[in-house]
Amino acid sequence: MASRPALSTRTLLVCAAIGVATGILGGIAGLATVGVIAVVPYLYGLVLGVHVLPGIIAQEVLRKPMVALITHVIAALISSAFTPMWAMRFIGTALLFGAIQEGVAALTRYRAWGRWRFFVSAAIIGAIVAAVVGVVVDLTQFEPWVQLSYLIISVLGPVAWTAVGIAIGNALRTAGVAPR
Repeated sequence: MASRPALSTRTLLVCAAIGVATGILGGIAGLATVGVIAVVPYLYGLVLGVHVLPGIIAQEVLRKPMVALITHVIAALISSAFTPMWAMRFIGTALLFGAIQEGVAALTRYRAWGRWRFFVSAAIIGAIVAAVVGVVVDLTQFEPWVQLSYLIISVLGPVAWTAVGIAIGNALRTAGVAPR
């Protein structure tokens, strides 16, 4: 008797659809990045936070292992079509964010799907974003209010986008998108 694949074709197609839709948003964010960093660098965390959407939506809809990582990679490839110069950053971000989201879900053995765990992964991602991009941007060159705003928005950006992702995922699940 043939064994059942870990992820069905239907599940992979849902990951692909979510990845394409969120990849377009990621591509738009990539296009906006240079302008945001040049004009209002403290808002960059809000722009970068959009990259949490693929995994959050996929996990909320499908509630299965590996869907966050798969969806993130698909989204990164789509985003790269918009801004090829950021391709490696998109892929690196996808792997990092997807791994964090999968890691938090794995800690509960993919059995606890409460909203709290989505926000835990968002806060972890926000803290990493704040630390890494803060060094790259060299926050010390800015006024203290800009530094503080940057740190707060870098953490809250992924949290806010996570709330959006949960709402979208819940709506898709209610509409019957989740495979049986």
